[in-house]
Amino acid sequence: MSTRLPKFFEEFRVTYPDVASHYNDLSEACKQAGSLDERTMELVKLGFAVGAGIEGAAHSHARRALAAGATQQQLEHVALLAITTLGFPRAMIGLAWVRDVTKGAS
Repeated sequence: MSTRLPKFFEEFRVTYPDVASHYNDLSEACKQAGSLDERTMELVKLGFAVGAGIEGAAHSHARRALAAGATQQQLEHVALLAITTLGFPRAMIGLAWVRDVTKGAS
């Protein structure tokens, strides 16, 4: 399972180091603002990504959730929960994105 950042984001960090640093600081502050554990935060962010239709973020948060101890079944559960909120097509897209990540992680 790769934890490497996309090339575009790496280039962004090199080109705009101050912006990237502030973005990282904000991300860390948001994580520290509450009581969710890392696994739960990544599952929630996976749900956000599925809902927003952002494939790259869904892949990223699925990988991060696995690294934080989530199971494939938990990732798929996030996608299935989307059926009644986002609709069947969006949920199936989310399930496909989860399986993009988990098919090589099993």
